[in-house]
Amino acid sequence: MKLLNAMLTRIIKTGTLEVVDAEGNLHRYGATPEPFARVRLHDRALYKALVWNPDLKAGEAYMDGTLNIEQGSLRDFLTLFAINRGGSRKLAVQKPLRRVAKRLKSLWQRNTLVKSRENVAHHYDLSNELYGLFLDSGMNYSCAYFRSPSDTLEEAQQNKLRHIASKLDLRPGQRVLDIGCGWGGMAIYLAQNFDVHVTGVTLSQEQLALAQQRADELGLGHRISFAFTDYRDVAGSFDRIVSIGMFEHVGISYFRQYFGKIQSLLAPGGVALVHAIGRKGGPGTTGRWLRKYIFPGGYSPALSETFAAIESSGLWVTDTEIWRLHYAETLRAWYDRFEANRDKAKDLLGERFCRMWEFYLITSELSFRYFKHMVFQIQLAKAVDTLPLQRDYMMDAERDLLRRDGGHQ
Repeated sequence: MKLLNAMLTRIIKTGTLEVVDAEGNLHRYGATPEPFARVRLHDRALYKALVWNPDLKAGEAYMDGTLNIEQGSLRDFLTLFAINRGGSRKLAVQKPLRRVAKRLKSLWQRNTLVKSRENVAHHYDLSNELYGLFLDSGMNYSCAYFRSPSDTLEEAQQNKLRHIASKLDLRPGQRVLDIGCGWGGMAIYLAQNFDVHVTGVTLSQEQLALAQQRADELGLGHRISFAFTDYRDVAGSFDRIVSIGMFEHVGISYFRQYFGKIQSLLAPGGVALVHAIGRKGGPGTTGRWLRKYIFPGGYSPALSETFAAIESSGLWVTDTEIWRLHYAETLRAWYDRFEANRDKAKDLLGERFCRMWEFYLITSELSFRYFKHMVFQIQLAKAVDTLPLQRDYMMDAERDLLRRDGGHQ
Protein backbone atom coordinates (compact mmCIF):
# COMPACT_ATOMS: atom_id res chain seq x y z
CA MET A 1 0.00 0.00 0.00
CA LYS A 2 3.03 2.29 0.39
CA LEU A 3 3.43 2.95 -3.33
CA LEU A 4 -0.29 3.56 -3.86
CA ASN A 5 -0.42 5.79 -0.79
CA ALA A 6 2.51 7.87 -2.07
CA MET A 7 0.93 8.17 -5.53
CA LEU A 8 -2.48 9.27 -4.26
CA THR A 9 -0.93 11.73 -1.82
CA ARG A 10 0.86 13.38 -4.70
CA ILE A 11 -2.11 13.36 -7.11
CA ILE A 12 -5.17 14.33 -5.06
CA LYS A 13 -4.95 18.04 -4.22
CA THR A 14 -8.50 19.17 -4.99
CA GLY A 15 -11.41 17.34 -3.39
CA THR A 16 -11.15 14.43 -0.97
CA LEU A 17 -10.64 10.74 -1.66
CA GLU A 18 -10.93 8.15 1.09
CA VAL A 19 -9.65 4.63 0.47
CA VAL A 20 -10.42 1.67 2.69
CA ASP A 21 -7.72 -0.90 1.96
CA ALA A 22 -8.09 -4.69 1.95
CA GLU A 23 -7.17 -4.80 5.66
CA GLY A 24 -9.88 -2.30 6.58
CA ASN A 25 -7.55 0.67 7.15
CA LEU A 26 -8.81 4.11 6.12
CA HIS A 27 -6.57 6.47 4.12
CA ARG A 28 -7.53 10.05 3.27
CA TYR A 29 -6.16 12.23 0.48
CA GLY A 30 -6.86 15.80 -0.61
CA ALA A 31 -7.44 19.17 0.98
CA THR A 32 -10.88 20.41 -0.08
CA PRO A 33 -14.31 18.91 0.68
CA GLU A 34 -15.69 18.55 -2.85
CA PRO A 35 -15.83 16.37 -4.79
CA PHE A 36 -15.75 13.53 -2.27
CA ALA A 37 -15.69 9.76 -2.66
CA ARG A 38 -14.86 6.80 -0.47
CA VAL A 39 -13.85 3.53 -2.12
CA ARG A 40 -13.04 0.11 -0.71
CA LEU A 41 -10.37 -2.14 -2.18
CA HIS A 42 -11.03 -5.86 -1.74
CA ASP A 43 -7.81 -7.22 -3.24
CA ARG A 44 -4.26 -6.52 -2.06
CA ALA A 45 -3.04 -7.04 -5.65
CA LEU A 46 -4.61 -3.69 -6.52
CA TYR A 47 -2.04 -1.81 -4.43
CA LYS A 48 0.63 -2.26 -7.10
CA ALA A 49 -1.64 -2.69 -10.10
CA LEU A 50 -3.20 0.76 -9.62
CA VAL A 51 0.24 2.35 -9.47
CA TRP A 52 1.67 0.73 -12.59
CA ASN A 53 -1.42 0.67 -14.77
CA PRO A 54 -4.12 2.92 -13.26
CA ASP A 55 -6.10 3.55 -16.47
CA LEU A 56 -6.66 -0.14 -17.09
CA LYS A 57 -6.75 -1.57 -13.57
CA ALA A 58 -9.16 0.95 -12.02
CA GLY A 59 -11.75 0.17 -14.67
CA GLU A 60 -11.24 -3.57 -14.37
CA ALA A 61 -11.44 -3.44 -10.58
CA TYR A 62 -14.72 -1.55 -10.71
CA MET A 63 -16.11 -3.99 -13.29
CA ASP A 64 -15.11 -7.01 -11.17
CA GLY A 65 -16.26 -5.54 -7.86
CA THR A 66 -12.81 -5.54 -6.28
CA LEU A 67 -13.15 -1.74 -6.10
CA ASN A 68 -16.49 -0.52 -4.78
CA ILE A 69 -17.85 2.96 -4.14
CA GLU A 70 -18.97 3.24 -0.51
CA GLN A 71 -19.74 6.96 -0.33
CA GLY A 72 -20.27 9.44 -3.10
CA SER A 73 -20.70 8.05 -6.60
CA LEU A 74 -18.64 6.60 -9.42
CA ARG A 75 -18.90 10.02 -11.07
CA ASP A 76 -17.45 11.68 -7.95
CA PHE A 77 -14.61 9.15 -7.84
CA LEU A 78 -13.70 9.60 -11.50
CA THR A 79 -14.10 13.39 -11.33
CA LEU A 80 -11.49 13.48 -8.57
CA PHE A 81 -8.94 12.03 -10.94
CA ALA A 82 -10.12 14.16 -13.85
CA ILE A 83 -9.64 17.47 -12.04
CA ASN A 84 -6.33 16.29 -10.52
CA ARG A 85 -5.01 14.77 -13.74
CA GLY A 86 -2.09 17.17 -13.92
CA GLY A 87 -0.54 15.51 -10.89
CA SER A 88 -0.80 12.00 -12.34
CA ARG A 89 0.83 13.04 -15.59
CA LYS A 90 3.90 14.25 -13.70
CA LEU A 91 4.53 10.87 -12.07
CA ALA A 92 7.85 9.45 -13.19
CA VAL A 93 6.43 5.95 -13.70
CA GLN A 94 3.75 7.19 -16.13
CA LYS A 95 5.88 9.29 -18.49
CA PRO A 96 7.81 6.42 -20.15
CA LEU A 97 4.62 4.36 -20.39
CA ARG A 98 2.91 7.17 -22.32
CA ARG A 99 5.91 7.49 -24.64
CA VAL A 100 5.87 3.77 -25.40
CA ALA A 101 2.09 3.83 -25.95
CA LYS A 102 2.42 6.60 -28.54
CA ARG A 103 5.13 4.70 -30.40
CA LEU A 104 3.06 1.52 -30.50
CA LYS A 105 -0.34 3.02 -31.28
CA SER A 106 -0.22 2.03 -34.95
CA LEU A 107 0.16 -1.61 -33.86
CA TRP A 108 -3.06 -1.38 -31.85
CA GLN A 109 -4.85 0.18 -34.81
CA ARG A 110 -4.14 -2.41 -37.49
CA ASN A 111 -7.62 -2.10 -38.90
CA THR A 112 -7.42 -4.49 -41.83
CA LEU A 113 -10.63 -5.53 -43.58
CA VAL A 114 -10.98 -8.55 -41.30
CA LYS A 115 -9.93 -6.79 -38.10
CA SER A 116 -12.24 -3.85 -38.72
CA ARG A 117 -15.23 -6.19 -38.90
CA GLU A 118 -14.19 -7.84 -35.65
CA ASN A 119 -13.72 -4.49 -33.91
CA VAL A 120 -17.08 -3.15 -35.06
CA ALA A 121 -18.86 -6.34 -33.99
CA HIS A 122 -17.22 -6.11 -30.56
CA HIS A 123 -18.99 -2.84 -29.81
CA TYR A 124 -21.93 -2.35 -32.15
CA ASP A 125 -23.32 -5.88 -32.29
CA LEU A 126 -23.94 -6.13 -28.55
CA SER A 127 -27.70 -5.70 -28.84
CA ASN A 128 -30.01 -3.25 -30.58
CA GLU A 129 -32.22 -3.52 -27.52
CA LEU A 130 -29.34 -2.32 -25.33
CA TYR A 131 -28.73 0.79 -27.43
CA GLY A 132 -32.44 1.50 -27.46
CA LEU A 133 -32.30 1.83 -23.67
CA PHE A 134 -30.23 5.02 -23.72
CA LEU A 135 -30.13 6.52 -27.22
CA ASP A 136 -32.70 8.94 -28.61
CA SER A 137 -35.68 7.65 -30.55
CA GLY A 138 -33.74 8.10 -33.80
CA MET A 139 -30.92 5.82 -32.56
CA ASN A 140 -28.18 8.38 -33.16
CA TYR A 141 -24.98 7.16 -31.49
CA SER A 142 -22.83 10.27 -31.95
CA CYS A 143 -22.51 13.76 -30.52
CA ALA A 144 -25.75 15.75 -30.34
CA TYR A 145 -25.92 19.50 -30.98
CA PHE A 146 -27.43 21.52 -28.14
CA ARG A 147 -28.73 24.79 -29.55
CA SER A 148 -30.19 25.50 -26.11
CA PRO A 149 -29.40 24.07 -22.63
CA SER A 150 -33.08 23.10 -22.41
CA ASP A 151 -32.96 20.87 -25.50
CA THR A 152 -33.98 17.27 -24.97
CA LEU A 153 -31.70 14.56 -26.35
CA GLU A 154 -34.19 14.02 -29.19
CA GLU A 155 -34.15 17.71 -30.07
CA ALA A 156 -30.37 17.94 -29.86
CA GLN A 157 -29.89 14.95 -32.14
CA GLN A 158 -32.34 16.41 -34.63
CA ASN A 159 -30.33 19.64 -34.44
CA LYS A 160 -27.22 17.65 -35.36
CA LEU A 161 -28.83 16.02 -38.40
CA ARG A 162 -30.17 19.37 -39.57
CA HIS A 163 -26.80 21.08 -39.04
CA ILE A 164 -24.91 18.47 -41.04
CA ALA A 165 -27.48 18.39 -43.85
CA SER A 166 -27.14 22.16 -44.24
CA LYS A 167 -23.42 21.77 -44.92
CA LEU A 168 -23.94 19.23 -47.72
CA ASP A 169 -25.54 21.81 -50.04
CA LEU A 170 -27.80 19.13 -51.51
CA ARG A 171 -29.47 19.27 -54.91
CA PRO A 172 -32.40 17.17 -56.26
CA GLY A 173 -31.41 13.83 -57.72
CA GLN A 174 -28.01 13.62 -56.08
CA ARG A 175 -26.42 10.39 -54.91
CA VAL A 176 -25.28 10.41 -51.27
CA LEU A 177 -22.96 7.94 -49.55
CA ASP A 178 -23.17 7.56 -45.75
CA ILE A 179 -19.96 5.91 -44.51
CA GLY A 180 -20.63 4.22 -41.18
CA CYS A 181 -24.38 4.76 -41.34
CA GLY A 182 -25.18 3.28 -37.92
CA TRP A 183 -28.87 2.61 -37.41
CA GLY A 184 -29.73 4.83 -40.37
CA GLY A 185 -30.54 8.12 -38.65
CA MET A 186 -28.70 10.42 -41.09
CA ALA A 187 -29.74 8.47 -44.19
CA ILE A 188 -33.39 8.54 -43.14
CA TYR A 189 -33.27 12.26 -42.39
CA LEU A 190 -31.79 13.07 -45.80
CA ALA A 191 -34.23 10.83 -47.66
CA GLN A 192 -37.17 12.39 -45.82
CA ASN A 193 -36.14 16.00 -46.43
CA PHE A 194 -34.39 15.99 -49.80
CA ASP A 195 -34.93 14.49 -53.23
CA VAL A 196 -31.80 12.36 -53.05
CA HIS A 197 -30.86 8.68 -52.96
CA VAL A 198 -28.73 7.57 -50.01
CA THR A 199 -26.44 4.54 -49.82
CA GLY A 200 -25.47 3.64 -46.27
CA VAL A 201 -22.64 1.24 -45.42
CA THR A 202 -21.85 -0.37 -42.07
CA LEU A 203 -19.86 -3.30 -40.67
CA SER A 204 -22.44 -4.05 -37.98
CA GLN A 205 -25.00 -6.74 -38.78
CA GLU A 206 -27.23 -5.50 -35.95
CA GLN A 207 -27.18 -1.94 -37.25
CA LEU A 208 -27.78 -3.05 -40.83
CA ALA A 209 -30.88 -5.06 -39.95
CA LEU A 210 -32.49 -2.29 -37.90
CA ALA A 211 -31.58 0.48 -40.36
CA GLN A 212 -33.21 -1.45 -43.20
CA GLN A 213 -36.27 -2.19 -41.06
CA ARG A 214 -36.67 1.47 -40.12
CA ALA A 215 -36.37 2.64 -43.73
CA ASP A 216 -38.93 0.08 -44.91
CA GLU A 217 -41.40 0.99 -42.16
CA LEU A 218 -41.16 4.65 -43.20
CA GLY A 219 -41.71 3.80 -46.86
CA LEU A 220 -38.23 4.95 -47.82
CA GLY A 221 -36.88 1.69 -49.20
CA HIS A 222 -36.81 3.09 -52.75
CA ARG A 223 -34.68 6.06 -51.66
CA ILE A 224 -32.22 4.36 -49.29
CA SER A 225 -29.95 1.36 -49.82
CA PHE A 226 -28.04 -0.17 -46.91
CA ALA A 227 -25.14 -2.61 -47.28
CA PHE A 228 -22.75 -4.59 -45.10
CA THR A 229 -19.62 -3.15 -46.70
CA ASP A 230 -16.27 -1.75 -45.65
CA TYR A 231 -15.73 1.79 -46.95
CA ARG A 232 -12.63 0.53 -48.75
CA ASP A 233 -14.78 -1.82 -50.85
CA VAL A 234 -17.34 0.79 -51.93
CA ALA A 235 -17.46 1.41 -55.68
CA GLY A 236 -19.24 4.01 -57.76
CA SER A 237 -19.56 7.76 -57.89
CA PHE A 238 -21.35 9.99 -55.37
CA ASP A 239 -22.26 13.66 -55.37
CA ARG A 240 -22.14 13.88 -51.60
CA ILE A 241 -20.45 11.82 -48.88
CA VAL A 242 -21.22 12.06 -45.17
CA SER A 243 -19.45 10.19 -42.37
CA ILE A 244 -20.55 10.60 -38.75
CA GLY A 245 -18.61 9.03 -35.88
CA MET A 246 -16.80 6.55 -38.11
CA PHE A 247 -13.41 8.20 -38.67
CA GLU A 248 -12.46 7.31 -35.07
CA HIS A 249 -12.43 3.64 -36.17
CA VAL A 250 -10.18 4.10 -39.21
CA GLY A 251 -6.78 3.89 -37.49
CA ILE A 252 -3.79 6.19 -37.82
CA SER A 253 -2.10 4.12 -40.55
CA TYR A 254 -5.19 4.29 -42.76
CA PHE A 255 -5.98 8.03 -42.65
CA ARG A 256 -4.51 8.71 -46.09
CA GLN A 257 -6.34 5.73 -47.54
CA TYR A 258 -9.61 6.94 -46.00
CA PHE A 259 -9.43 10.44 -47.47
CA GLY A 260 -8.04 9.09 -50.72
CA LYS A 261 -11.07 6.82 -50.96
CA ILE A 262 -13.41 9.76 -50.37
CA GLN A 263 -11.62 11.68 -53.12
CA SER A 264 -11.95 8.79 -55.57
CA LEU A 265 -15.66 8.23 -54.82
CA LEU A 266 -16.65 11.88 -55.18
CA ALA A 267 -18.08 12.91 -58.53
CA PRO A 268 -16.87 16.16 -60.11
CA GLY A 269 -18.37 18.92 -57.99
CA GLY A 270 -18.65 16.52 -55.06
CA VAL A 271 -18.77 17.53 -51.38
CA ALA A 272 -18.04 15.50 -48.24
CA LEU A 273 -18.65 16.14 -44.55
CA VAL A 274 -16.67 14.25 -41.88
CA HIS A 275 -17.93 14.47 -38.28
CA ALA A 276 -15.61 12.86 -35.72
CA ILE A 277 -14.10 12.99 -32.26
CA GLY A 278 -10.70 14.64 -32.14
CA ARG A 279 -8.28 16.01 -29.60
CA LYS A 280 -6.93 19.45 -28.82
CA GLY A 281 -3.16 19.59 -28.92
CA GLY A 282 -0.85 17.09 -30.53
CA PRO A 283 -1.15 13.39 -31.26
CA GLY A 284 -1.97 11.06 -28.39
CA THR A 285 -3.12 7.50 -27.85
CA THR A 286 -6.27 5.65 -26.81
CA GLY A 287 -6.51 4.75 -23.13
CA ARG A 288 -5.70 1.14 -22.26
CA TRP A 289 -9.06 0.34 -20.70
CA LEU A 290 -11.10 1.95 -23.49
CA ARG A 291 -8.99 0.21 -26.13
CA LYS A 292 -9.40 -3.20 -24.50
CA TYR A 293 -13.07 -3.17 -23.52
CA ILE A 294 -14.93 -0.57 -25.57
CA PHE A 295 -13.29 0.50 -28.84
CA PRO A 296 -10.55 -1.90 -29.98
CA GLY A 297 -8.70 -0.34 -32.88
CA GLY A 298 -10.19 3.08 -32.13
CA TYR A 299 -8.37 6.40 -31.97
CA SER A 300 -9.48 10.04 -31.80
CA PRO A 301 -6.90 11.99 -33.80
CA ALA A 302 -5.34 15.40 -33.44
CA LEU A 303 -6.25 17.92 -36.10
CA SER A 304 -2.62 17.94 -37.23
CA GLU A 305 -2.82 14.21 -38.04
CA THR A 306 -6.14 14.65 -39.81
CA PHE A 307 -5.19 17.63 -41.96
CA ALA A 308 -1.91 16.02 -43.01
CA ALA A 309 -3.88 13.09 -44.43
CA ILE A 310 -6.38 15.37 -46.14
CA GLU A 311 -3.58 17.34 -47.78
CA SER A 312 -2.23 14.18 -49.37
CA SER A 313 -5.65 13.43 -50.92
CA GLY A 314 -5.88 16.60 -52.97
CA LEU A 315 -9.24 17.56 -51.45
CA TRP A 316 -10.10 21.14 -50.52
CA VAL A 317 -10.94 21.82 -46.87
CA THR A 318 -13.81 24.27 -47.34
CA ASP A 319 -15.04 24.56 -43.76
CA THR A 320 -14.06 23.38 -40.27
CA GLU A 321 -16.11 23.63 -37.08
CA ILE A 322 -15.19 22.61 -33.54
CA TRP A 323 -17.75 21.45 -30.95
CA ARG A 324 -16.38 21.54 -27.41
CA LEU A 325 -18.82 20.54 -24.65
CA HIS A 326 -21.66 19.18 -26.78
CA TYR A 327 -20.45 15.59 -26.41
CA ALA A 328 -20.09 15.95 -22.64
CA GLU A 329 -23.79 16.87 -22.48
CA THR A 330 -24.69 14.05 -24.88
CA LEU A 331 -22.86 11.46 -22.78
CA ARG A 332 -24.45 12.75 -19.59
CA ALA A 333 -27.89 12.32 -21.20
CA TRP A 334 -26.97 8.78 -22.29
CA TYR A 335 -25.75 7.93 -18.80
CA ASP A 336 -28.92 9.21 -17.16
CA ARG A 337 -31.06 7.16 -19.54
CA PHE A 338 -28.89 4.09 -19.06
CA GLU A 339 -29.21 4.34 -15.28
CA ALA A 340 -32.99 4.74 -15.59
CA ASN A 341 -33.03 1.45 -17.52
CA ARG A 342 -30.21 -0.30 -15.68
CA ASP A 343 -32.31 -3.27 -14.57
CA LYS A 344 -33.23 -3.99 -18.19
CA ALA A 345 -29.59 -3.72 -19.25
CA LYS A 346 -28.62 -6.09 -16.43
CA ASP A 347 -31.20 -8.62 -17.59
CA LEU A 348 -29.73 -8.40 -21.09
CA LEU A 349 -25.99 -8.52 -20.41
CA GLY A 350 -25.35 -8.86 -16.68
CA GLU A 351 -24.03 -6.80 -13.77
CA ARG A 352 -20.40 -6.75 -14.91
CA PHE A 353 -21.44 -5.30 -18.25
CA CYS A 354 -23.51 -2.59 -16.55
CA ARG A 355 -20.54 -1.57 -14.42
CA MET A 356 -18.34 -1.52 -17.51
CA TRP A 357 -20.85 0.64 -19.41
CA GLU A 358 -21.20 3.09 -16.52
CA PHE A 359 -17.43 3.44 -16.36
CA TYR A 360 -17.31 3.97 -20.14
CA LEU A 361 -20.02 6.64 -20.28
CA ILE A 362 -18.67 8.64 -17.34
CA THR A 363 -14.99 8.53 -18.33
CA SER A 364 -15.94 9.53 -21.86
CA GLU A 365 -18.01 12.45 -20.60
CA LEU A 366 -15.15 13.64 -18.40
CA SER A 367 -12.70 13.43 -21.30
CA PHE A 368 -14.74 16.16 -23.03
CA ARG A 369 -15.49 18.13 -19.89
CA TYR A 370 -11.98 18.25 -18.40
CA PHE A 371 -9.46 16.86 -20.90
CA LYS A 372 -8.63 17.53 -24.55
CA HIS A 373 -11.40 15.80 -26.47
CA MET A 374 -13.74 17.65 -28.80
CA VAL A 375 -15.70 17.03 -32.00
CA PHE A 376 -14.77 18.41 -35.39
CA GLN A 377 -16.74 18.72 -38.60
CA ILE A 378 -14.63 19.08 -41.73
CA GLN A 379 -16.28 19.92 -45.02
CA LEU A 380 -14.36 18.83 -48.11
CA ALA A 381 -14.76 19.54 -51.80
CA LYS A 382 -13.21 18.11 -54.90
CA ALA A 383 -12.98 21.45 -56.71
CA VAL A 384 -12.21 24.95 -55.48
CA ASP A 385 -15.39 26.48 -56.91
CA THR A 386 -17.95 23.82 -55.93
CA LEU A 387 -19.49 25.62 -52.95
CA PRO A 388 -20.64 29.21 -52.39
CA LEU A 389 -17.88 31.50 -51.18
CA GLN A 390 -19.84 32.72 -48.14
CA ARG A 391 -21.11 30.53 -45.31
CA ASP A 392 -24.58 32.11 -45.46
CA TYR A 393 -25.91 29.19 -47.52
CA MET A 394 -25.40 26.85 -44.54
CA MET A 395 -27.33 29.08 -42.17
CA ASP A 396 -30.08 29.68 -44.71
CA ALA A 397 -30.45 25.94 -45.31
CA GLU A 398 -30.50 25.22 -41.58
CA ARG A 399 -33.21 27.82 -40.97
CA ASP A 400 -35.28 26.36 -43.80
CA LEU A 401 -34.97 22.87 -42.33
CA LEU A 402 -35.89 24.22 -38.92
CA ARG A 403 -39.08 25.67 -40.38
CA ARG A 404 -39.86 22.34 -42.04
CA ASP A 405 -39.40 20.61 -38.69
CA GLY A 406 -42.08 22.85 -37.20
CA GLY A 407 -39.76 25.44 -35.74
CA HIS A 408 -38.61 23.16 -32.92
CA GLN A 409 -34.96 23.27 -31.95
